[in-house]
Amino acid sequence: MNEKGIIKFRCSWVNADPLPYEAVADLNRWRCILYNKGLVGVDCNGVGFGNLSKRYLHNQFVITGSGTGQLTELTTMHYTLVTDFSIGRNWVEAKGPVIASSESLTHAALYQCDKAIKAVFHIHNLELWKRIIGKVPTTLSNAEYGTPQMAMEIKRLYRQTDLRKTRVLVMAGHQEGIMAFGLDADEAGKRILSLMKEYNP
Repeated sequence: MNEKGIIKFRCSWVNADPLPYEAVADLNRWRCILYNKGLVGVDCNGVGFGNLSKRYLHNQFVITGSGTGQLTELTTMHYTLVTDFSIGRNWVEAKGPVIASSESLTHAALYQCDKAIKAVFHIHNLELWKRIIGKVPTTLSNAEYGTPQMAMEIKRLYRQTDLRKTRVLVMAGHQEGIMAFGLDADEAGKRILSLMKEYNP
């Protein structure tokens, strides 16, 4: 089990040493902030939700690992490096101490959209989701989380809407799911906090 369900892609995972702390320090700082606000974590059924990533080299990216939502604080042991992926083949290759998040393909889609994108955050908040759905770029409701269809929907939004400007999207087919991204982790995190302030869920 993983964020709101199971991993839906094929994962070629190599159990390896973690990255140095410097590679995840900014993610970890924001993960603490979002966890304390209840935007990432674990639900009443014990199922984790939310994930954070940052670009590493080219289209490689560091992402929070599967099954880490219940942890109050993360260490380098809770992040993994996605070294390759194929949306069309529904496949992810990862290397690190944990398996990559079930939303890895969704993050991958944004990194493919624009080389300037350096961080992607996925949070959950039902009230905020209800208030902004349709007001910001919103995926089709038949695109489920963690699937190639969701990844392709995000690419479509980047091409056809003002997503590259708003840098926030709602996942209509993934209740509570909201994503933000930016030129660095601080921008992605601040966009989420601004949404919370503006819509006051």
